[in-house]
Amino acid sequence: MSAIAGDNDHFVRRFEAEGGDRRGFAERRLFGRYLREILSEAVEAGRTRVEQSTAVSARREGDAWRVELDNGESVTADALALAIGNQDPEPLRVFAEGSERFVNNPWADDARSAIRDLIETGGSALIIGTGLTMVDLVLSLDAAGYQGRIVALSRRGQIPRGHADFNPAPVLLDEVPQGHVGRQWRWLRKRSAEVGWRAAVDSLRPHSHALWQSLDIDEQKRFMRHARPWWDVHRHRIAPQVADTVHRMVASGQLQIVAGRILSANAASGGIDVEYRHRGSAQSSTERFTYVLNCTGPLHTMRKTKNGLLRGLLDAGEVEPDRLDIGLTVDENSRAGKRLWALGPLSKGRYWEIIAVPDIREQAAQVAEDMARELAK
Repeated sequence: MSAIAGDNDHFVRRFEAEGGDRRGFAERRLFGRYLREILSEAVEAGRTRVEQSTAVSARREGDAWRVELDNGESVTADALALAIGNQDPEPLRVFAEGSERFVNNPWADDARSAIRDLIETGGSALIIGTGLTMVDLVLSLDAAGYQGRIVALSRRGQIPRGHADFNPAPVLLDEVPQGHVGRQWRWLRKRSAEVGWRAAVDSLRPHSHALWQSLDIDEQKRFMRHARPWWDVHRHRIAPQVADTVHRMVASGQLQIVAGRILSANAASGGIDVEYRHRGSAQSSTERFTYVLNCTGPLHTMRKTKNGLLRGLLDAGEVEPDRLDIGLTVDENSRAGKRLWALGPLSKGRYWEIIAVPDIREQAAQVAEDMARELAK
């Protein structure tokens, strides 16, 4: 979790200095303080200025960029890096009629308001999606003493697996099949039987970019349709304590994980009536939920972005969606255009595994080096 490229133990040392165990799991608030302190050092050294505003547009002015802010001011720079993280989820059309009780963005203010109301009233919650965002929401409710019922629904009903100790079993890139999802999947299953699935999955981390780029567009689409849900829950794991909390809530009946699909939703008194059908069942059931929260994950269709900055760059032809339309087209240096770079989730089409700290840390260092070379010309 180090923020410093080339120093993998940078955060570990900080964690141990505060009494942590390097084999343990740090609280997010500690990691947040760690990042803020690094940023503060850069600001105090005079190398960085932080603008507490939202960038609403960017346009070229000769070889420079002018970025307009929502407070009416602007920033001019010789280079521009787009590091905006994940975008808001795409709205679920089936909930158009129940919009007052439907929360599309689980990170927005209306989500916090809904959570407070659920805690105070003990109302029921339907969570669409069963990944890490669902886990975060469930933990927030549990920590606040929520006693109501939660149903978490996704097409396959898969939830993130828990971390556990294992013996690493690294492999060379040449040992892993390339260019075909089916062969890669069969290799992973066989390797998991030999060394355990955690060791097998983690052994692919150093090679994830190369393996993704070995797939042509049809194979990448095949991975996203069929393999991605299974990869995500094994690759993006949760701390043992978190897994214990989720399992406790499932065992008590407070949390129900459902594999199924939603058929209809209609606004009702004090909630939303949702008709859904379990996977493999011919019968559907209808239940009234106080709130429905969309935890299906961030936007994965770049052409539908509502972000004003990105929308303007796309419309002006300064950037273009990647061939999967899940991010922006970037080159091997993460360049999205002339003196323009894109980092993190915006570059998923090229790298796929680019949302975890180790991946973004290395990408940020490479972009900084490339930017410095460009500006030195």
